[in-house]
Amino acid sequence: MPDDTSTEPADLGFGRPEPTPGLNAVDAAITTRRAVRAFRPDPVPDALVRHILAVAARAPSGTNTQPWHAHVLTGAAKERLTQAVLAAREGKPEGTAEYRYYPRKWAEPYLSRRRRIGWDLYGLLGIEKGDRERTWAQFGRNYLFFDAPVGMVFTIDRDLETGSWLDYGMFLQNIMISARGHGLDTCPQAAWMEYPDTVSQVLGIPEEQMVVCGMSLGYADNDKIESQLVTAREPVEGFATWHDG
Repeated sequence: MPDDTSTEPADLGFGRPEPTPGLNAVDAAITTRRAVRAFRPDPVPDALVRHILAVAARAPSGTNTQPWHAHVLTGAAKERLTQAVLAAREGKPEGTAEYRYYPRKWAEPYLSRRRRIGWDLYGLLGIEKGDRERTWAQFGRNYLFFDAPVGMVFTIDRDLETGSWLDYGMFLQNIMISARGHGLDTCPQAAWMEYPDTVSQVLGIPEEQMVVCGMSLGYADNDKIESQLVTAREPVEGFATWHDG
């Protein structure tokens, strides 16, 4: 019988993450999740990717609609998508996204948070403000899946409403947390929805579906400078209000 008090995830034959003292396995996976922008080329077993997706699909969804569709890319298939989108990017640098991820007008505190992560990342990379060429090149690494061995693109049926997008977020989070439980890292990427026509053409995505986002999956390259990025989080007092009595 398994020991339910263990602070490490069960060994399913795919390897374990390093244990984090004082945290249970779920908390450790959540708090060590980060958006990794540099991966090692080490392959990820197909069986492990399938396992992660199966676990993630236990995410809740309204009336169990399960609105997610995942396209998993490795090897030559990943390279074909990468090259097609990079070529499209040269012709349409602004992209043609089908939905707005960010607000049309930024307000505080969101503007400051957005600026800080940008400054922190580009500061690590030595990219100065106004250096459009290097900024363009760094953003373009999204379309290389940051050299991860596994890339994923997610789509949703067009006729589904806001609630299904909320459900989708929980599915995506499950992927990232399950990946951490197996010593892997991820990077969720809204950048892939900027070129939906190209992505849909290469992957054969039917017209009734639209691109939601992409995700890189693999083993972090912690020797790269961008892997030192640490994002700040608000304390509980900054976003939670208690109502008692």
